[in-house]
Order: sequence, then structure tokens, then C-alpha cells
Amino acid sequence: MTGLRVLAVDDVPPALTELCRLLEDAPEVSEVAGAGDAVSALRRIQSERFDAVFLDISMPGLDGLEMASLLAKLSEPPAIVFVTAHEQHAVAAYGIGAVDYLLKPVRAERLSATLARIRKHGPVQPAEPAVGVTDSMAALPVEVGGRTRYVRRSEVRFVEAHGDYVRLHTPSGVHLVRMPISRMEEYWEGAGFARVHRSYLLALSAVRELRSDSAGGLLAHTDLGDVPVSRRHARDLRERLLRAAHHGELNR
Repeated sequence: MTGLRVLAVDDVPPALTELCRLLEDAPEVSEVAGAGDAVSALRRIQSERFDAVFLDISMPGLDGLEMASLLAKLSEPPAIVFVTAHEQHAVAAYGIGAVDYLLKPVRAERLSATLARIRKHGPVQPAEPAVGVTDSMAALPVEVGGRTRYVRRSEVRFVEAHGDYVRLHTPSGVHLVRMPISRMEEYWEGAGFARVHRSYLLALSAVRELRSDSAGGLLAHTDLGDVPVSRRHARDLRERLLRAAHHGELNR
């Protein structure tokens, strides 16, 4: 079996040089290419075939997570490995389907294990997720007072869109996570959450009652406040609540 063709992507030149050097020294790799930004990397991927892409996450413009989401839509996507100095993105990375998540500085033996996994299973088989990174992102890392804590999905009453971020409303407070609400919907829709508005994702088990507002609109009442329900989502929400009640899923 021939060696892997690998593309390394990092916007910091010294970091890119070091990553390319590590990959070139690895016996599992036959060819290494480098790109200083996600756009340049995408251009190369469109014209060349790579077995794996090693991606930094924090890059200006299109970041590593966004680029990985685009690559995942290819008919034959390369294996994605994130290389970053920040561990708080691990949940989102594995949710996208990353094969591995390497923390800088990367150790040669750790890199070798990742490359061996790619060689053995091919680019479409993700690695076993890290502890706590299971069940369609059952917990999300958030920054609180300079520390990273994990907010469990079961704590979240509703999710509110905030640009490229979402606000997780929980009894312990409101937590900001960098992720579009559309992607959050994909991860949590099958875990008891329903999209009820273009800006809101609601935990069905958090609904105490449905009520009308002063303008005749529908509100879902939770212990953390009311969530607006758009007319296009109202019928689906009622039906899902009835099914959840029938199966005893509304008791928190």
C-alpha cells in the first residue's frame, strides 16, 4: 500500500512548517502539501486528491470547523484531523466527523497513531470519540470565568440563535457556544429538541404549557421563560408534544 497524500493547513507559518516537517518524517506519509489558509486549501482539494487533511481550527475568514463541514459534503471526503492548541472545540470537531483531534505541540508518536488509524480504516471511519463526546454531542464545552466546563444537553431548556453562536439557556445560566443554530438542530433534533422558530430550538421535555401572546402568536412556556413558536412550526410542535406525552417523555 502506498503512503498517504496529506494536506496541512495552518495560517501561522512556523506552525505550518513544523506540521509539514512532522508529516514528512512519518513513514506512513508519501507526500505532504501545505496551505496557509482555508480558501487556498479548498482550491487544492478541488484539483488534487488527498487522503487526509490536517487542519488548524482558529484561522481568519473560513475557520477549520467551517472548512471541515464543507469537506464532509464531498462524495469522497478526505480524513479530517484537527491540530489546535485549544481543546474546547473537541466536541464540535468529533460531531463533524473528524478522525482525530491533536493538541499542539504535536508529538511524533501521537501523530503516528493517527496516521496508522487512517491507513488501517480509510478516511471515512472516525476514531473513537474522547470521553464525554458521545451521543450526538450530549455535552458541550463552554468558557466560564477562564475555565472550561461541560454543559449537558439534558440541562438545556432551549437554544437561542445569536449570529454564528448559540445561547444555551440552562438553570445554571446562559452559555455561549460558537455554532450556528442550524448545525445544533442537526445534532440535537433526534434527542428531544425541536426547531420552533428560526431563532429557537426547544427541548420538548422543558415545555410546561403552550399559551397565546397578546398578538395571537404561540408561546412555549418553560421554567426559564417563554419561547416564541412560529406559525409554520406550531402544528409540528403540538404533534411532537402529544407523542412525547404518550411515551412518557415529558417528565424531566
